[in-house]
Amino acid sequence: MRKYCEEYRKAYENNIGLLLWGDCGVGKSFYAGCVANARIDRGQRVLCTAFPKILNGLFSADDKNAYINSIVDYDFLIIDDLGTERDTAYAVEQLYTVIDERYKSNKPTIITTNLNPQNFAKEQDIAFKRIYSRVTEMCVPLFVEGDGLRTAAAKAKTEKLLDILGG
Repeated sequence: MRKYCEEYRKAYENNIGLLLWGDCGVGKSFYAGCVANARIDRGQRVLCTAFPKILNGLFSADDKNAYINSIVDYDFLIIDDLGTERDTAYAVEQLYTVIDERYKSNKPTIITTNLNPQNFAKEQDIAFKRIYSRVTEMCVPLFVEGDGLRTAAAKAKTEKLLDILGG
């Protein structure tokens, strides 16, 4: 991720984003946040969000197109946890709209997910197939692996509590 930040200008000019995928708790969101912080430090406008938050904003927005344009307009966009959105026709349509508009903007995007991108091509649902084809063109998949950070934190807290309780 550090190298991506150092060579960001080349990635930006070529619209090369990242699809960080792997199990829960391995640091995908952390790494995406590191890139976001590096971009903010260099004066870029960055939005880190999750699709459920985008849906909530859309639901209450008076002008839905303006809301989507405001998301797409950021220099750098991070969408966390692709695949956790509601599987309704409305949610999928809005996900497609945001991804498609970002795709057309030619600005890099980082997307994190627990989904395996090797399965994107096998998707049978045409709505998801359209989304995934844009994601795979915009974002180079990088597998993030490691021990679950949350599992390690939970274990440390359990040990701490046992120490506090004397047992």
